[in-house]
Amino acid sequence: MTDQAAYETVSVRKGEELDRSNIKKFLDEHFPELMQEELLIQQFSAGHSNLTYLLKMGDWEGVLRRPPLGPVAPKAHDMKREYRILSEIQPLFGVTPEPYVFSDEESIVGTPFFIMERKKGEVFDTSFPPHLHVTPDVCKRISEEMVSKLVELHSIDPRLTGLHEISRPDHFMERQVHGWVRRYERAKTSEILEVGQLTQWLMKNVPSNAEATIIHYDYKLNNAMFSSDLKSMVGLFDWEMATVGDPLADLGVAMGYWIQYDDPELLKLGIGKPPVTVMEGFYSRAQFIEEYARKSGRDVDHIHFYLSFAYFKLAVIVQQIYYRYKMGQTKDPRFKDFDRFAKSLIILGNEAALNRLG
Repeated sequence: MTDQAAYETVSVRKGEELDRSNIKKFLDEHFPELMQEELLIQQFSAGHSNLTYLLKMGDWEGVLRRPPLGPVAPKAHDMKREYRILSEIQPLFGVTPEPYVFSDEESIVGTPFFIMERKKGEVFDTSFPPHLHVTPDVCKRISEEMVSKLVELHSIDPRLTGLHEISRPDHFMERQVHGWVRRYERAKTSEILEVGQLTQWLMKNVPSNAEATIIHYDYKLNNAMFSSDLKSMVGLFDWEMATVGDPLADLGVAMGYWIQYDDPELLKLGIGKPPVTVMEGFYSRAQFIEEYARKSGRDVDHIHFYLSFAYFKLAVIVQQIYYRYKMGQTKDPRFKDFDRFAKSLIILGNEAALNRLG
């Protein structure tokens, strides 16, 4: 199986360094068998939010995950909650990385953080690693696996976990819509005319689906890791938004990230190059939704609402990142045009509400 570090880790970015001596002392306390090993720290280059670092001591590897620099939105980037989620789900859903240890001692890295299992496999976003031979049949197989794993997650009985203690599944979508509208208002940096139209439509058209399952709520291809033969998913990451709620909200968010070849340019090129899902063989959103409905047995007649909300939710996340950039809380140049990307997503949310995009 290919080592993802070969093309996904970089030297730690300036301003995002960890205190090596603090980390070494912490690891020595929790992994005393590694005490004599030298510590190597690298950073995973992907991601626009939480910061993740590869820790290596001899043959041992772990991943340290911490919130982004600067002030963060209320209830966002809760490391203790994400560690709890991983602890509850990992025994039931094997692609979840095993959590090792959580710390709320801020003197170590400046914030609460946790360390988890480092999984190995193939991760891709806008391109496939050059050593892989990818055909349309392979792309179809990856699509099928993405659907199957989402259905499998939604089939797990939440009562087998303690997630009900940190979740509120009743009136889930109604609370989600109003909550994300409030988040947008807090992160707003300019007036976007189309926002009012979209938020009013969302608040008036919340479906009355009472089903509640475990949902990942950030389910996308570049959060997944595949085996070297690309036949099976071996890892699924970024569980901070996971909860117990409407499974169709999870499907909607997944489809908000799932780009197809004939999408508008503003969607395909929102944050740079289009993802690999525009390639021949990958499911369209309609095919993905149809396959999900077939495998899960769920009614997806109102999926346009969930897709519209997904674009709005993603717009808010992008706007929150841009707000941190505009306020000088992060200097990452990748974020300088995120205000325009947020507006594009708002427009797409209105299009999905009118059933013109799906």
